[in-house]
Amino acid sequence: MPTVKELTARPTVFTGGHRACAGCGETPYVKLLTQLFGDRLLVANATGCSSIYGGNLPTTPWTTNADGRGPAWANSLFEDNAEFGYGMRLALDQQFGQARRLLGELNGAIPAELKQGLLEAEQDDEAGIAAQRERVVELKQRLAGLDDPQAARLATLADALVRKSVWIVGGDGWAYDIGFGGLDHVLASGRDVNVLVLDTEVYSNTGGQASKSTPRSAVAKFAAGGKHTAKKDLGLIAAAYGDVYVAQVALGADNPQTVKAFAEAEAYRGPSLIIAYSHCIAHGIEMATAMAHQKEAADSGYWPLYRHDPRRAQPFQLDSRPPKLPLAEFTAKENRFASIVRANPAEAEELAAEEQHDVDERWRLYERLATAEHDPVDPGAPPAE
Repeated sequence: MPTVKELTARPTVFTGGHRACAGCGETPYVKLLTQLFGDRLLVANATGCSSIYGGNLPTTPWTTNADGRGPAWANSLFEDNAEFGYGMRLALDQQFGQARRLLGELNGAIPAELKQGLLEAEQDDEAGIAAQRERVVELKQRLAGLDDPQAARLATLADALVRKSVWIVGGDGWAYDIGFGGLDHVLASGRDVNVLVLDTEVYSNTGGQASKSTPRSAVAKFAAGGKHTAKKDLGLIAAAYGDVYVAQVALGADNPQTVKAFAEAEAYRGPSLIIAYSHCIAHGIEMATAMAHQKEAADSGYWPLYRHDPRRAQPFQLDSRPPKLPLAEFTAKENRFASIVRANPAEAEELAAEEQHDVDERWRLYERLATAEHDPVDPGAPPAE
């Protein structure tokens, strides 16, 4: 896994020209995604804030590195983005399978050592991927000298032998609400897809309406008196499948834990889900100090950090320490919680007590999960149909 210092030295392929709100809590995660995997990254982006600042034509914030490689990005509808990204994975698997078949059929035309290297390459880290790219360059050079239709076909598919990283990206309105059915289907597929949920806990792009990610007692459009139901636990729903990698992260709370989660999710050869705390101007906070505020979210137990890795005997790893900050001290700094105190103090007190209960019960549940064991799961490479 790359260190923070190594990441800083890497060229980003997501520039500062994204036109998001000043201090946006989503964009650092997208930038990190490109720094880690940008030269082999495919992004399926749900409609929402991230698709607007990610596709503000005629310009684009997505670019290439010094080698001319960069992300392939596309935006689909709000309700079918998970399926859209799933289709990318299926297409890549098909191309990978065809390339392997054609390579195996070119008997004698390709040196056995090169063929073996291409077919058996372990592309689990950047060094392995770089080595595979060098083999593909050599393969193309050899194919160019062959007068064979299969060789010509393989030349068009050779790049598929290099492992690609597919990420399905969107906000909580998509993941928790409108696109949840498709997301659930994709997470249950067993395929090597990665999902990044930029969780602002509200429909940010359309004016701040409440979503199933909105916490109890928070004020939003359609929840003007404070939301009266608890936040949906998307992470535990995904973890219940048993073969899905799940992480909950917050860059401002624990930078190394976030980087580690991204690296682990991408290395995992099955479905993965990262839920990233994304502060938003709709929260009514001081955006200049928002990253420090993220730490308070973790310290209060409001946003526990964890990684659920099915490859471990104890899959659920609670990365946060027990809450040490009163929840009320955290929520008092956000207008979405504080406004109801001014408008209806009695109601606010009741909802705040219920939200504190939600936080306490969730923490106790996560502590129990952190001691649970299961038989480790190795998803292996996805099937090529």
